[in-house]
Amino acid sequence: METVMITGGTGLVGTALTRLLLERGYKVIILTRHPEKGTNTAVRYAAWDVDNQTLDVNALQEADYIVHLAGANVGEKRWTAGRKQEILESRTKSSELIVKSLQTHPNKIRKVISASATGYYGETKDHAFTETDPAATDFLGSTTLAWEQSIAPVKTLDKKLVIFRTGIALSREGGALKEFYKPLKFGFATVLGSGDQYISWIHIQDLVRLYFNAIVNDQLEGVYNAVAPRPVRHKELMLAMARAAKGNSFITSYVPAFALKLALGEMSIEVLKSVNASSQKIQNTGFQFSYPTIGEAMAQLFK
Repeated sequence: METVMITGGTGLVGTALTRLLLERGYKVIILTRHPEKGTNTAVRYAAWDVDNQTLDVNALQEADYIVHLAGANVGEKRWTAGRKQEILESRTKSSELIVKSLQTHPNKIRKVISASATGYYGETKDHAFTETDPAATDFLGSTTLAWEQSIAPVKTLDKKLVIFRTGIALSREGGALKEFYKPLKFGFATVLGSGDQYISWIHIQDLVRLYFNAIVNDQLEGVYNAVAPRPVRHKELMLAMARAAKGNSFITSYVPAFALKLALGEMSIEVLKSVNASSQKIQNTGFQFSYPTIGEAMAQLFK
């Protein structure tokens, strides 16, 4: 039985991935600052401390794969200078700890699979972003570039590396969709800005299947956009959610861009940014999405 060690394993994606791995017969080790607080009795919780650059070496040596999901939630708080530093360092320092541990201790890790984000890209102009496009020079672009560079040295240690630049992961259990849904409880489908901005999204089940595919497919290596084949405009996403959840019993409302800027500050740039990322590279490996369209995704999520 193979063992997968997950950082960020108690978050939205980590929890869903853990569930899938256990169903498929894998052992799961979750690295956490507080292993004593672990609640899933089927999982082993092991300690790590990113600030002090330490982790449980025995856990590392048991694992065959590392899935690296750790990182502070980008949308959780206003982007003060301190918060931006926290967002960056939660990603880069955790990656550096993984690299250092693999360099220092004997291990049998075959592959590291790391999260990244479509925030790597800038504003969509006239084409869908592919994995060879350069990083944007804004905050999220420079952060995701540093994130990817910080985990890249594992390739020099005779390990394979897969990086998934993930769009908005759609789940009823958390993330952006949970926030989008809040006004709908009161009958309002709330469109942010003009609603014309592209959203590159992915159903949570397809996302964890991608991570699982990276584990079982030995040939999978490199950077891939983890997004559904058909990106949508923000307004289309909101209306698809409203129809799936409420039928026709909702009112479409708009939050102007200036109001978002007042409420969110710099973070409003990302909320309003149009990002159209291509899924063609991962599809060329043979991966098939269970929910390729926003209608199918929302129908499943709100069934």
